[in-house]
Amino acid sequence: MDYFKKLLDLLNKEKDEDRNTYLKLTENTSAADRRAQGLSWYPIAIRNTEPGRGDYLSVEVERTTHQDLSHQLRFGVPAALFSNHDPKKDRVEGLITYQGGNRLKITLYTDELPDWSRDGKLGIDLLFDNNSYDEMLKAIKHAAILNAKPDEGRLVKILTGKSAAIFADDVIPVPISRLNISQLAAVNKIVAAQDLAIVHGPPGTGKTTTLVQAINLLAKQTHKQILVVAASNTAVDLLSEKLADEGINVLRIGNPNRVSEKLVALTLDSKMTAHADNKLIRTLKKQASAYKDMAHKYKRSFGKSERDQRKALFNEAHKIMKDVALAEQHIIDDLVSKAQVITATLVGSNHYTIRDVKFDTVVIDEAGQALEPATWIPILKAQKVILAGDHLQLPPTIKSTEAAKAGLSITLLEKCVALHPEAVVLLDVQYRMNEAIMGFSSREFYEDKLKAHASVANRLLFNGDIPVTFIDTAGAGFEEQQAGTSTFNPDEAALLFKHLNRLVTAIDPTVKFPSIAIISPYKEQIRILKEQLQNNPDLIPHADDISINTIDSFQGQERDVVYISLTRSNSDGEIGFLSDIRRMNVAMTRARKKLVVIGDSATLTRLKFYADFVDHAEKLGGYQSAWEYSGD
Repeated sequence: MDYFKKLLDLLNKEKDEDRNTYLKLTENTSAADRRAQGLSWYPIAIRNTEPGRGDYLSVEVERTTHQDLSHQLRFGVPAALFSNHDPKKDRVEGLITYQGGNRLKITLYTDELPDWSRDGKLGIDLLFDNNSYDEMLKAIKHAAILNAKPDEGRLVKILTGKSAAIFADDVIPVPISRLNISQLAAVNKIVAAQDLAIVHGPPGTGKTTTLVQAINLLAKQTHKQILVVAASNTAVDLLSEKLADEGINVLRIGNPNRVSEKLVALTLDSKMTAHADNKLIRTLKKQASAYKDMAHKYKRSFGKSERDQRKALFNEAHKIMKDVALAEQHIIDDLVSKAQVITATLVGSNHYTIRDVKFDTVVIDEAGQALEPATWIPILKAQKVILAGDHLQLPPTIKSTEAAKAGLSITLLEKCVALHPEAVVLLDVQYRMNEAIMGFSSREFYEDKLKAHASVANRLLFNGDIPVTFIDTAGAGFEEQQAGTSTFNPDEAALLFKHLNRLVTAIDPTVKFPSIAIISPYKEQIRILKEQLQNNPDLIPHADDISINTIDSFQGQERDVVYISLTRSNSDGEIGFLSDIRRMNVAMTRARKKLVVIGDSATLTRLKFYADFVDHAEKLGGYQSAWEYSGD
């Protein structure tokens, strides 16, 4: 099947699965159920309204209860305002234009609040995100058209393996003192690339630092605009902040995850507010609101003259809002044209403010976690593309097992590394882990090419400590248990805390207590671990330094000590998604000074990866049996 036809087919399968999952979660459920699933804010209070883009209404709301619940309401996603009075009928749809803390702004597809908004409790429902899929489908279809034309779409043909990547050979390497040899090689490869360069950044190798220096250099040398995108808001925030620290004029499309003053100042909203022409917009919006307020006084039909008056007032408000739209567009065009670097998420790169903007260079960070169809959205705006990431860490999240197995789980980064080895630079010095922790990952995933920087190679939690430990529960009778679709192992969790209690007593109380992550691939095991921590009086004083969560939530993070509870223990050697060794690569490489893995070797070592890890721990003198803790 043709490359893009297949991609289109896979994306449609994913869309169908995603929609079906959403419908199952939302059909015939109460607002409280949807709230628990992170799909609703309920109840909410309206804090402010003002005329929005076009004839729409912008409404600011606040979540007034259940503020600790996590949720999926984000910038750019479709949502609806509803009333619990009659939630199916009393609802109006819109788009979230801002979300931070317990407040969000939604542009409603109406020019005034409906009458029912004054009755009953109000809420905000997340709607199925057709918009993201529409953008991806559009991008794939456009790429397919370019791919079919012999004289167009050079970049598309290179990325799909039809043509070779080209590099200028007259580039003079620029010395950047803060970069190591492989990082400098990556920067030079990016500058020399005419169409494609790939930065392969294993854990702790300074990929972000390298990208920031390369982007800084390109901005200064070419004086052309650069688009920087990533799969997650967190990565976009980090790059935006670091690029701004280099003195680059950065424009952040969308609103940041971390609401720091520095980041907020880079956003389009903030820059528009600070723009010299914004005073006029504020004045015009006030006038439009005043006309609408006057029109609302003619709520009931008192007669033809009142109806005519109401219509005239609304017409006047609409006329003013057209002037507002023109003035806003003028400010947006001005801000976009002056930005050296524009940053956004993959789908956010086709936001209406930059939809028609073309870029000399597009940088895609976290390309190892990006769904391929989403990467085509920014790529189609580019002359050349820089892919950065690590295809040997977490893959993208895919809901359709069928689509994943048929190839949707293979990222464009992974394909291009195989197709264009000449475009790849591996960052080979890592600045995070003791070399014993790094050694296993380096051998299993990176052809033993990684080196630990001297500043971290031999650092330990305390003198004489062994940096890698495997505690074997084989034969201890720690059988796994099932809870719904998840697995848990309370005995293994208890053993983990026995080890941690011993470790805490060995740490010098006069030094700063280390940061600790406790990781398990199973949600039910996470719940058990959190419960046991609460019931552990010796560790309660240190609870702020101990994080317990799944592997995915620790991507990109690091801790002094990492415990991994592998959980599985059964006579059939069933290990489920522990066989996804890329996830284990992420888990094991979060640790700076000490890694402790707990599991049943009899169950695990049927997979060579775990047999190799047990050998690695044994060679370091870090193999222990659960029996050594039976007396605690």
